[in-house]
Amino acid sequence: MSEKHHAELAIPEHDPADGRQLPPRHGQFRRAKIVLIVVALLLVAGAARTTISNFLQRRAVANVTTQNAKQFVSVVTPQATAASETLLPATLRGAVESPIYARATGYLLHRYVDIGAKVKQGQLLADLDTPEIDQELAQAIAQRNQINASLGLAKSSLDRWQQLRQRDAVSQQELDERQSTYTQGVANLAAADANVKRLQQLESFKRIVAPFDGVITQRNVDVGDLIAAGSGSAQAMFSLAQTDPLRVYVQVPQAYAQSVSVGQPVVVTQAELPGQHFQGKITHVSGAIDVATRSLQIEAALPNPDGKLRPGAYVQLALPGAVQPHLSVPSNALLFRAEGPRVAVVDDQGVVHLHKIVIAQDLGQTLELADGVSPNDRVIVNPSDSVDDGDHVQAKALEAKGGGKPAAKAQGDES
Repeated sequence: MSEKHHAELAIPEHDPADGRQLPPRHGQFRRAKIVLIVVALLLVAGAARTTISNFLQRRAVANVTTQNAKQFVSVVTPQATAASETLLPATLRGAVESPIYARATGYLLHRYVDIGAKVKQGQLLADLDTPEIDQELAQAIAQRNQINASLGLAKSSLDRWQQLRQRDAVSQQELDERQSTYTQGVANLAAADANVKRLQQLESFKRIVAPFDGVITQRNVDVGDLIAAGSGSAQAMFSLAQTDPLRVYVQVPQAYAQSVSVGQPVVVTQAELPGQHFQGKITHVSGAIDVATRSLQIEAALPNPDGKLRPGAYVQLALPGAVQPHLSVPSNALLFRAEGPRVAVVDDQGVVHLHKIVIAQDLGQTLELADGVSPNDRVIVNPSDSVDDGDHVQAKALEAKGGGKPAAKAQGDES
């Protein structure tokens, strides 16, 4: 702006009234420029701050999204279960048990033993009074003597007729008749001898003796009782049992039938004898499963030298190793799928694989698996229903409660 322009606008450069002088024009330009620069810097700083803030916010959101997209799972390793014993109800029986019947009919004359008596083989138990048999035996002996006397006469007659026949004094027919009479007499004598021996055998049955060593478990007769012969409708006089060793009979369920064999050791316990275990051995195994009960009958021999166990008692027999060892996992590791039960297993790269399993036994909090997992697998506990093959997860070992042991952490797993 020139002085002429100032003059035209009536703006004097000097004000004589107050003596003040107007600021120079170049100073005003400099101040305006500084203000513009400051404003520009402030705008640039605000824009930079906004840009940085937006970048940091976007990165934080991306980190949170990535973190939320990760699946964190707890895993355990299947635990091996030891082969366990199986308790089965069983019955004790004597090694030999026999009811003793009378073979001859008569009255009980003497009784020498009672229940609980230990007897030896051949020991006399009782005597019978058999008057009918005595008379029959006497009659049979007399008949045999009569037939024997007639046979002697027939023999003498035959000898004479043979001599007469040599002189042709008698016919051959007459000689044959004498021969026939003698042969018939011989047969009659043999029959009489057999009858006498039969009655003598019956006579010997008057003495009731023990057929083997054992204990009298029942006595059903007393002196003066009428004893009927035979075992059809008659009552046994005594019951005798051999108590050492004992036999143990047990019905093994079909599921355990393949795990029993002859010679396998067993343990027998009785509730009335707490803390006492009796060792035995399987001696016989039935060759077929019973159709009605679907069980296999086995027999075990059990030594009983002190007589603590008694025939007829209810006991429990333990079959060691009847239940085969399996791998167990917590029950909350089970997945129900349309294809069947599954468990989710994580490999070393954190990839999920669904394994088909076979459940051997459900114990409530744990599952015993017959197939589907190995001892080194890492099984997911409480898996999500959406977990599937190929999912990537981050596994963390979990302290199992009875169903497994903590899984070994793979490289890259979070602690």
